[in-house]
Amino acid sequence: MLLAIEASKSRDFDKVLFAIGIKDVGEVGAKNLAIHFKNLNNLMNATYEDLISIRDVGNSVAINILEFFASERNLEIIERLKVAGLKFEIVEKELGSNKLEGMTFVVSGTFSIERNELKRIIEDNGGKNVSSLSKNTSFLIVGENMGPSKKLRAEKDNIKMISEKDFFNMLL
Repeated sequence: MLLAIEASKSRDFDKVLFAIGIKDVGEVGAKNLAIHFKNLNNLMNATYEDLISIRDVGNSVAINILEFFASERNLEIIERLKVAGLKFEIVEKELGSNKLEGMTFVVSGTFSIERNELKRIIEDNGGKNVSSLSKNTSFLIVGENMGPSKKLRAEKDNIKMISEKDFFNMLL
């Protein structure tokens, strides 16, 4: 248990935010909140209007966030986690490049590297990862055993599908 606590101290703010268990705040939502608010204090002081202005945060999620931070019990737990050394703010890191700035990617299938590593490379070069396709998606990076529904959706919405090799060529 002590090793797990120590390991959690090195987790990024968005991962910690997801792990504290705010109802209906998933991994993508936690990442969007972390990027927008930069730290927990800013998020805790956010208004309903501030919250619903964020991508993927609607009425019910905004209310869940406000209720979570209105709970004395939750605030006590957060204070204990702060004392334990968990990260409650984004540590800004320098981008490897801005070659993917303004581009949104969905990663589907298996690749020669871990998917999380591929997503990190996207972000380190100014791109954005999203979990599902939309008309705003720039590219679908296609790996082995990609689900057929994503391919059909990409074709329907005219989203460009690229291979892992094509993706890495974009960074050259």
